[in-house]
Amino acid sequence: MLNLFEENESEVRTYCRSFPAIFKKAAGSFIFDTQGHRYIDLLSAAGSLNYGHNDPDIIKAVIDHLADGHIVQSLDLHTDAKQTFIRAFIEHILKPRQMHYKLLFPGPTGTNAVEAAFKLARKSTGRKNIISFSGAFHGMSLGALAATTNKKKRAGAGVTLTDVTILPYDNAFGDHIDTATLVEQMVLDPKFGIDAPAAFIVEVIQGEGGLTAASSAWLKRIEKLCRQVGALLIVDDIQCGCGRSGTFFSFENSGITPDIVLLSKSLSGFGTPLSLVLVNPANDVLDPGEHNGTFRGNNLGFVGATAAIEKFWKNNELEQAVEEKERYILNRVNRLINAHGIQNLQYVGRGLLSGIRFTDPQIPGGLSDRLYEKGFIVETCGPADEVLKFLPALVIDTSLLASLFDAIEHDLEQLFDVNHQGARAQEGALS
Repeated sequence: MLNLFEENESEVRTYCRSFPAIFKKAAGSFIFDTQGHRYIDLLSAAGSLNYGHNDPDIIKAVIDHLADGHIVQSLDLHTDAKQTFIRAFIEHILKPRQMHYKLLFPGPTGTNAVEAAFKLARKSTGRKNIISFSGAFHGMSLGALAATTNKKKRAGAGVTLTDVTILPYDNAFGDHIDTATLVEQMVLDPKFGIDAPAAFIVEVIQGEGGLTAASSAWLKRIEKLCRQVGALLIVDDIQCGCGRSGTFFSFENSGITPDIVLLSKSLSGFGTPLSLVLVNPANDVLDPGEHNGTFRGNNLGFVGATAAIEKFWKNNELEQAVEEKERYILNRVNRLINAHGIQNLQYVGRGLLSGIRFTDPQIPGGLSDRLYEKGFIVETCGPADEVLKFLPALVIDTSLLASLFDAIEHDLEQLFDVNHQGARAQEGALS
């Protein structure tokens, strides 16, 4: 049956090459293939299933919506589903955090939210240049791709990607070089020739770029620079929002106030596409229809998002649970470091967007393959795929994380031993 995909589906497919089973059902942190084999899902559809697969309360709300004959697709017409979502989002997400934004619904994908944000920033400021940062990933459409730094993905555009300047992210050269000062100097000093920016776009945790996390101090200095030069601050919370970082928004504890915030992936609560651009009312400058899309009115997404907010975000229980699981992961990684040395691996990320960065970039891929054979779906990320990346459901049971790390500990012993033997053999051949 796999030949059906190989013979008929485009060569552009990726995830299925690493995890080639034919999957059929899923529940919570588990996904099952057509042969009945069970896998523990540490990928969560690239972070779009923060509440796990098929949460029963979210699914019930969606099924009830369909069974009662409510509207599914509505462009940007007013619907009761959108009205209920907006009320819930304001009441349980924005008001408790003392935030006030206008809600712009773009097309359903994260990259479309990025495109809308760039249009807002450019029209609001009358400038073209967007400043992005090393290691960034913001999407695959041309505007968002210009702000993405992965060379292979950029090359796929086939055209020149313009009007974006890439500057160094926090710790881009190690903790001994203050990149905030470098960014300030390069933007402010005319000898660097950087056009006045319309906006800075930043991920608080770089989900695809290797799970590097920006410090609060660095973020505050970038925000201060934005205010100094009259640029907008855009936070891309597409992967690290909706609780993934430990709080609903990744920047909540940093002390910054973005002008624009981007949400997608887990916003709908159950995996159907839904995106949202939160924009400071002063920068809500697009004319009617200046940015639109047929599928802005995904009412199933509104229903799922409302159910997720009502279930998980009326109190701080989920945040506390994520914090506990983050501590567990950190403790298990530290145990690995004690066994194999800080020079070989380190903990990266924050919340349940975390992972292990290896000095040897071959190890994460080998680990991912071995873990898949044992029933775990774990991807890699980073410029050289040097990070083994953990994106579990926020509601995952800690016992499943324990089984994952037990497997990692066992496989690392073998992988390090094989690599050391290979290195010794190579040294012998050279001598």
